[in-house]
Amino acid sequence: MTSYRTSEVFVPGGMPLLTYVSRTGRNLEERLRAAEDNLCKLVTVTGATKSGKTVLVNQVFPRDKCIWVDGGAVDQEEDFWNYILDEIGGYTEDVNQEGRGNSTTLKGELSGEARIPFIAKSTGKGAIEYERSSTKGTSKKLQLTARAAAISQLRYIKLPLIIDDFHYLDRNFQGNIIRAIKPLIFEGLPVILIAIPHRRYDAVRVEREMTGRLESIPIPTWEIKELEEIANQGFPLLNLRVEPNVISGLANEAYGSPHLMQEFCKDLAKAHNVAKTLDTVKSINEVSLELFRGVAEGTGKVVFDKLARGPRQRTDRMQRRLKTGETADIYRVTLYALARLAPGLDTITYEQLRSAIRDVLADSLPQAHEVSRVLEKMAVIAADDEASTPVLDWEKEEQKLHITDPFFAFYLKWGACQ
Repeated sequence: MTSYRTSEVFVPGGMPLLTYVSRTGRNLEERLRAAEDNLCKLVTVTGATKSGKTVLVNQVFPRDKCIWVDGGAVDQEEDFWNYILDEIGGYTEDVNQEGRGNSTTLKGELSGEARIPFIAKSTGKGAIEYERSSTKGTSKKLQLTARAAAISQLRYIKLPLIIDDFHYLDRNFQGNIIRAIKPLIFEGLPVILIAIPHRRYDAVRVEREMTGRLESIPIPTWEIKELEEIANQGFPLLNLRVEPNVISGLANEAYGSPHLMQEFCKDLAKAHNVAKTLDTVKSINEVSLELFRGVAEGTGKVVFDKLARGPRQRTDRMQRRLKTGETADIYRVTLYALARLAPGLDTITYEQLRSAIRDVLADSLPQAHEVSRVLEKMAVIAADDEASTPVLDWEKEEQKLHITDPFFAFYLKWGACQ
């Protein structure tokens, strides 16, 4: 039997080669692969955070055979084009010498440590360098902008372009980038955007520029059986026989996130001291609740604490008595009420939240406008967080709170009040 390390089998946050689940019947790979067949459309892959969007695209368009741009690494539009040039070993200068013979030199001047502060000493993919000599003639030099050079060379090399976390790019130049690569898309170059469909991001601008040329591939929420398949594929590779009820319990706590499911499986093996494939079969028929509490500590605690602190202010906030005997300000009280609801990736009405606050507090209820103001501030803090999408969103007009991040939802249940 082939031996595998547990870290090879279960890969939370990475590319799970051994436990990749194709989600048969949804045709996600087939629809994405159509981009290679002269689709001539901009492909957008959208779905909730931690839903497996990047893993899916990487399965069909491996990083070593494409140009991948991570939106989180790009601050300015010029950085975007320079990043592409560095990936392909590109150039911005074309020198042509004519006479009895001619000389043409194409150099990867932007690769390495020049002009790209966030990439050092990299030669890129297949640096282009071609030279012919002549004895005499007239020299002509063409200097291109990074944008013009990148577009020209993308047209020449025809490598698929993947932009991960497209929503991370500044809204001011999202449209500029789409307009620039539109001719390449019309010529059949596969271009895939990976993003989160959230109202905070200006997807409308992209669609307006690509009217009739947009192929949208939404990633549906993972079902329990699909999450269970991760465990069913992985545990036998480690010679572990895990009872179906244990696997089902893990899948039910994952809130539709394959990332969390991978984490659970890896930690379950670790809890039983399984670092690699065992020589003999070992059975596991239960899971400790400490596993979930341990995972929770490493997921949503940072953003929970940030929301609990609230915005900076000069005076201390009023402390309110809780039924536990402790005291907390209105921000922490609101989060404790959310934790009591343990909502998952659900929409919570204001009345549901207010009822939960009543269950938490020993004091009288805060005024409605106080709670609404706190939720507004929390939504702003969440939107300013470094994560790729806010963990919650408050619709003031509809009086509805949306929990959008499975890690945060998981922490509310297993870490917030433990």
